[in-house]
Order: sequence, then C-alpha cells, then structure tokens
Amino acid sequence: RELLRRGGEPALLRRHARVARPRRVVLLVDVSGSMGPYADALLRFAHAAVRAGRTEVFTVGTRLTRVTRELSHRDPDLAMAEVAAAVPDWRGGTRLGELLREFLNRWGQRGMARGAIVVLLSDGWERGDPELLGRQMRRLHALAHQVVWANPRKARPGYAPLAAGMAAALPSVDSFVAGHSLAALERLAAVVRGARDGAVPGKGADGA
Repeated sequence: RELLRRGGEPALLRRHARVARPRRVVLLVDVSGSMGPYADALLRFAHAAVRAGRTEVFTVGTRLTRVTRELSHRDPDLAMAEVAAAVPDWRGGTRLGELLREFLNRWGQRGMARGAIVVLLSDGWERGDPELLGRQMRRLHALAHQVVWANPRKARPGYAPLAAGMAAALPSVDSFVAGHSLAALERLAAVVRGARDGAVPGKGADGA
C-alpha cells in the first residue's frame, strides 16, 4: 500500500510484528471431602495464579463452580472468604467425570480449554463412572495444549494410581505430579511455567 501511495517510488516497508501471548491456564480444584486437608493450600496456589494473569479457576466436587472472580481479590484471606461463600459443595462427594463433561460442554469447547494448560488438582477418587471420566479426559486432552494432574497422594510411599478414577484418567495426562506440600506446589508451578513458555502467537495481550 505504501508503494502504491508513492506511485511506485521506493518506500520503507511497514511490517507488523506478532505479539506472543502466554497460554491460558485452567485450574480445576477438587474440594470434596477426601481433599479437605489440601483444599485451602491448593486454592491459595490458585489465587496466586489468578493474580499472575490469564488463569481461570473452577472448583469441582458434586458441582462445578467458577471462582476466578472471587480469587481476583488482592487480599488472599478475602479471596478465600469469597470462595467459601460461592462454593456450595465443600467436603462433599466427587463426580469428576460428570463435572469434567459439564466443563467441556459449557466452557471448554467454547475456547477456554482449547490450546490451554489444564491442571486438575485432585486425589482422583471418583464416586461416578470411571469410564465416563476416561472419555472426558480424552476429550480434554484433544483440546488442551497440556493436561497436568497434581495428586496430593502421589508423594506417599508405595503410592500407585489404582483408584478407578485416577487409573481411567492417567492415559490422558501429560504430567502427573504431587500436590501435597509447598515444595510440591512450587514444582507444579515450574511444570506449568515450562508448558506456558511455548507461547502462542496473537495480535495483542487479549488476542483480539
């Protein structure tokens, strides 16, 4: 266009540099009864991730609850209080397969999971159909850039992923890590950063 405007005379060519934007991170935090000892620490980890930007957080138990807005508060204690008020199924059962299907149907295929790093923070205990969980994990794996599973029980001596839900999910997991301590969460953060460094091209910070 610049050459045409100048009637073919030499001109400085303008080039559009594409801006690399970090991949979205989606955290699915299990708040069921078996995760009671770990849920607070995992949600504080999620709070730090939200504050860092481009992160979505959902809690899973017997219901799926989006808590990104609640975790956006600067004060972590206020954020935890907001999450506690928003989540109706603390320390209840676990329906991972059904809720993962709900997430994919409602949010994932609309773009939230596509090309994202999806992290499930759960011990893998499933009261529902493990085959359903396996199918939904395969759907998730096909959409996401990477699927990471952080299991607090993984660090226990002699642990093996024998629970039906965990065994069904594991073939669709790219990174299987522990999630029982601050050091384990630091390693989890390093795994997420490593996956996120494969930035995706975009036109700006929002990809608009």
